Amino acid sequence: MAQDLSNEHKPVSDFLKYGKSVEDSAATFQLSDEQIEFFHENGYVSGMRILSHEQIEQLRKELSLLLDPEHDGRELWHEYQSNESADPNRVLFHALGAWRVSPGFHDLLWHRAFGIPASQLLDGSVRFWHDQLFCKPAEHGGVVAWHQDYSYWTRTQPMAHLTCWIGLDDATSSNGCLQYIPGSHQWDLLPVTGLAGDMDAIQEALSHDQWERFQNPVAIELKAGEASFHHPLMVHGSYENSTISPRRATVINVVRDGVRSASDQPLLDGVPPVPSGEPLGGQFFPLLHEDTAAQYGIRNTGERL
Repeated sequence: MAQDLSNEHKPVSDFLKYGKSVEDSAATFQLSDEQIEFFHENGYVSGMRILSHEQIEQLRKELSLLLDPEHDGRELWHEYQSNESADPNRVLFHALGAWRVSPGFHDLLWHRAFGIPASQLLDGSVRFWHDQLFCKPAEHGGVVAWHQDYSYWTRTQPMAHLTCWIGLDDATSSNGCLQYIPGSHQWDLLPVTGLAGDMDAIQEALSHDQWERFQNPVAIELKAGEASFHHPLMVHGSYENSTISPRRATVINVVRDGVRSASDQPLLDGVPPVPSGEPLGGQFFPLLHEDTAAQYGIRNTGERL
């Protein structure tokens, strides 16, 4: 049986040595005031370099093993779907829990190139929520339908969550890159309308004016190793991949330290329940980055990101 890496709350390999997180100062990874202002106005900020070439290659190699449903450690996933799409001709690989199985995906969580900007956007210390893999194979990659992340996460409160999407390939409009509706993070919480089906299913939950905003989405084209951060209410999705190359990505979902369980049921499959009202913590929800400014009361944090 594979080692469950969720027991290790520090890097377990040399993965981070191939980046800049060890030797560079924190300022190397900090977002500018303009980037933070853009995030609060639009609900996202993109184009930050997270991974080096060597780190991209390591994660690609590990991912190639994880795509085999019979790989060692398969019992550790919270969710594993070789194809979440209902259409067998349009494949969307989607899985939660790579950090428990594979050392590179585990150590990525402690990368300061991710943790420092995440702390700035959360305005506090960063605690792990869960990770995801989204892979669209060449020529028949499926869609990720328009949705808000927090629609799936209301079992945790308050809403102080953040998503970081990191490309393992160049992401373009042609191969199904992330798409945003700028400013939609100011909308109310929308109902779940499906993650891997009809791109237009969300229309039934929108006003006429909101649907009009979908006529001008912003395509987030990124180079491999670059990232985009977005707000938990940001409406986003991605179209199919019909190109001759795959479009692979890893996603890190985090919360501001202090977010609590809002359910007495397990928050993730295979995880012991965190009693309702209790803060996230322990084996499956480790602290990834401590923000000393928040610790000493330098920043003012609200209930909502």
